Amino acid sequence: MENNENQAGGSKIETLFKPKFKQPKFDIKLKLSWKIRGLLLLLVIIVVAYSSLLEYVKPNEFGIKVVKIGIGRGVQKKVYETGLHLVLPFGMQQMHKLPRDIQVLELTNYENTASQYARIKPAAHIQTSDGFFVVVDVSIIYRIVDPYKVFTIIGPGKLFEDNGIIPKAEPTLKDSLGQLTTEDFFNSPKRVEKSNMAKRKLNEELESKGIHVDHVLVRYFKYSDEIQKNIEEKKLKDQLVFKNQAEARAAVENAKLTRIVQEGKVIVIVELEKGKAYVTRKKAEKDLYYRKKIAQADLLVKLADAEKIRLKNDALKGKGAERMVGLKMAEVLKGLDVIILPSDGSGGVNPLDLNKSLELFDVRKGDK
Repeated sequence: MENNENQAGGSKIETLFKPKFKQPKFDIKLKLSWKIRGLLLLLVIIVVAYSSLLEYVKPNEFGIKVVKIGIGRGVQKKVYETGLHLVLPFGMQQMHKLPRDIQVLELTNYENTASQYARIKPAAHIQTSDGFFVVVDVSIIYRIVDPYKVFTIIGPGKLFEDNGIIPKAEPTLKDSLGQLTTEDFFNSPKRVEKSNMAKRKLNEELESKGIHVDHVLVRYFKYSDEIQKNIEEKKLKDQLVFKNQAEARAAVENAKLTRIVQEGKVIVIVELEKGKAYVTRKKAEKDLYYRKKIAQADLLVKLADAEKIRLKNDALKGKGAERMVGLKMAEVLKGLDVIILPSDGSGGVNPLDLNKSLELFDVRKGDK
């Protein structure tokens, strides 16, 4: 009995504490939370791997890898292009980047006139060949063509500027532009010639280090105020002389132009008159030809008419003419019903005797 009661009591307790239909929902939520945690963990692993194992080289960059620990230690000769590249973490490998795009070095004392992307240094102080000093603003446009040489010979980062182009810029400009005189700086062709010389000398120095200079541009130059004033006054006088010479040449050329225009007008008038005379002559020839052909046609018509009359007269002179006259007379007499004529004597008429009728009307003579 006790056992039965204990079993009954135990079954009641189990029934009270037995999980109901809500238990599956808890399991689903638990499973979903573990999946979300797994996804988050995977995402964290990917982010950590990306940030620690992959290095992105931008489109305007070169990548140079340096292996510090492991096989093939040192600077790798391979130049890494744009994209993601594997770089081992913890100092084992390192990716250095150098610019691929155009670089500008501005030598100027007016920073607001320089490009915001340029490296700015003070303007170049150059002594001319005649002993004066001039301050020159110069733009040097260059680019890295061999990043491996730049990295191994000059160094990483901005050393291609600090140890590469900048130390060579001003001495080369002094050597090239210093060959000009004070006035030569105002002569554009000479100034450009010496700028190109500076570019060639810079390339001789830097191309072996992986840098190529595209342009050396002299933007502005300035002497001391007194020298500048004297030069400007002299240049103004020279310009005035050139202006007067140019005006004199212009006057001469203008007179030539006026003469040529007048000659051209006369030639046009003469040619027009020639044209009119030609047209008049051709019209007269046309009229003469027309009248001649009309006269020839009229003559042919008149001759044809005369020939027709002649042929008709000739026809009328023959025997057939007599018959035709008789027929005509018969047509005349056709409309008469009664004709009373004497039939005897010398004046007698026999209407049936055609020959006598012809003699009567004096068409034929009696003896023919």
